[in-house]
Amino acid sequence: MTATLTPAPSAALPPPAAPKARGLGERLAPYAYIAPFFVIFGVFGLFPFAFTFYVALFDWNPIGDQVFIGADNFTRMFADPRFWNATGNTLSIWALSTVPQLLLALVLAHVLNHARLRFALFFRMSVLVPYITSVAATAIVFAQLFDRDYGLLNWLLGLVGVAPVDFVQSTWGSHVLIATMVTWRWFGYTTLLYLASLQSVPRSVFEAAAIDGAGPWQRFRHITVPSLRPVIIFTVVTSTIGGLQIFTEPLLIASGAPLTCGAVRQCQTLTLFLYEQGFGQFEFGYGSAIGVALFAMVVAIAAINYLLSTRIKADR
Repeated sequence: MTATLTPAPSAALPPPAAPKARGLGERLAPYAYIAPFFVIFGVFGLFPFAFTFYVALFDWNPIGDQVFIGADNFTRMFADPRFWNATGNTLSIWALSTVPQLLLALVLAHVLNHARLRFALFFRMSVLVPYITSVAATAIVFAQLFDRDYGLLNWLLGLVGVAPVDFVQSTWGSHVLIATMVTWRWFGYTTLLYLASLQSVPRSVFEAAAIDGAGPWQRFRHITVPSLRPVIIFTVVTSTIGGLQIFTEPLLIASGAPLTCGAVRQCQTLTLFLYEQGFGQFEFGYGSAIGVALFAMVVAIAAINYLLSTRIKADR
């Protein structure tokens, strides 16, 4: 005789417990964690930014009267040849520094990513030395290298029969000097950004291209550059914004007239012109108008970045 086993009736599962209502403190905790950033940004960033637009509409004397004049500061600015001179100097220094810097960083990152080097980590980290060097020390060294009478560069030019060049006092010479300082200081930082992005690309991609017959230039053009497109856009935009706001380098190399960067304003940038008018002449309204114009240029660069990013995503 076989016994039939019947399973015991299973106990009914208890209904799921209702979610516990969160208290007020628990709901507000995430906002409390991020609040310090927004408070600091509001006090030291957003408020000065909005106040600049407000002051630009006034004839603002910090120790006198503040008279509302509307757009007169902007009208004066667009008719001021000093403003256009500073704008031209800024764009010239930016072009001479940003383009070589990005190209040099791109080539160096490609080499460091593929070359078989002993102490490779040492070489990769050493490119950051210019970035952590004091700007004042950099200005002193480069001023000596580009000195008219005793500079190393003029000594080398003299060997090939070129007359000494007064880099500090000439327009194009001062632009070259400042651009060289900016390039030397920032190319290492940009190189590490490119190198970090390149190391995320599998080496098998480059090896497969080499097996298929692609040469070094073809691999660089069709693999390296497309892999770095987002980082290249980022560095172009940040370098452009930094170039538009360049201040310390021209201030330090100009002897005797730091705010005008020379007797004929040969290397005065927009930020130096803003500082001269605001804190040198105490024309805060006019200086604020220059700041608003500089902000508009930065916004234009951000818009270009958005369009480039959209086009790259569309191509993919």
